[in-house]
Amino acid sequence: MTDTIRISVDAMGGDKGPRVVFHGASLALTAHPDTRFIFHGRKGDLDPLLEQFPDLKPVSTIRHCDNVIAMDDKPSSALRKGKGNSSMWAALQSVKDGEADVAVSGGNTGALMAMATFCLRPMAGISRPAIAAIWPTLRSNIIVLDVGATVGGDSRQLVDFSILGAALARALFDQQKPTVGLLNVGTEEVKGLESVRDAGRMLADASGAGFVYHGFVEGDDIGKGTVDVVVTEGFAGNIALKTAEGTARQVSTYVSNALRSSLLSRIGALIAGSALKALKQRLDPRTVNGGVFLGLNGVVIKSHGGTDEIGFRSALALAYEMARGRLIEKVAEGMQQFPAPTAPSSPNPVEPEAKPA
Repeated sequence: MTDTIRISVDAMGGDKGPRVVFHGASLALTAHPDTRFIFHGRKGDLDPLLEQFPDLKPVSTIRHCDNVIAMDDKPSSALRKGKGNSSMWAALQSVKDGEADVAVSGGNTGALMAMATFCLRPMAGISRPAIAAIWPTLRSNIIVLDVGATVGGDSRQLVDFSILGAALARALFDQQKPTVGLLNVGTEEVKGLESVRDAGRMLADASGAGFVYHGFVEGDDIGKGTVDVVVTEGFAGNIALKTAEGTARQVSTYVSNALRSSLLSRIGALIAGSALKALKQRLDPRTVNGGVFLGLNGVVIKSHGGTDEIGFRSALALAYEMARGRLIEKVAEGMQQFPAPTAPSSPNPVEPEAKPA
């Protein structure tokens, strides 16, 4: 990888159209001027928008694609419709061809996972890819996975997710041996599903090989930041993610309403303005927007489809950090330290039943 970070963007993905993509890219470029962009989409739609962001023009290339994957397309039909000539596929293909270091899309989650799996292929030794979320806690940001790629999971897949999450922690947080915990209904070794208990025994035996196994963690340990990486299967992970996002919005609304409830409250809000601004930013899901597809031969970031330019900037910033942090190399290093069974040669992605942010 060169000193310049090259980001391939599905400019047509998401609910709010390509203008949000360009605006977010312009904001991201301010923070990281060594970024270069390849935008994929309908040239007739994208060229006029790029003219509105003159700072982007010198560092951007537009690649025309006829097809756009709809948010309600099923993964199987999206593959037939978009393989080779859709903005989503082209964004992934740029990574596969070595033109870009990372791909970003705010499009259909199931379609993106299916296309990414077929285009980039799983890494050797990884049975299924996972989606990881960066999660703010009382201690610091942590990683939670899987948050929607694989509904259900056996012990081997949970071990794979642990390896992938630890590699992401090393790339993003510069931690040599991050702590890993398995999400469970209790911390005692006798509790939980057999697959979770089996995975716990396997991880305990491998602890020290690129990570430190903490043991089982419960739901409240996520917000505490008890461990650096929380591992679960996609069904529980997606519910936890959506619950946390909803709770953050609920608390933010409570605080906002309370501060407007009386004259005295409004005066107090003026006095505590800077602290309240920091709290509002901390509770804003847009600041941690972006899920990382892990376990593929290339880095893919999934932005929330309904986000605005602030959220898309966050997804691009995450893409930048993943490329700069040599994520793929660190995952490969983790696999060497703790090799897993060989992944099937012809993956058959299962359509996610839940969509991550």
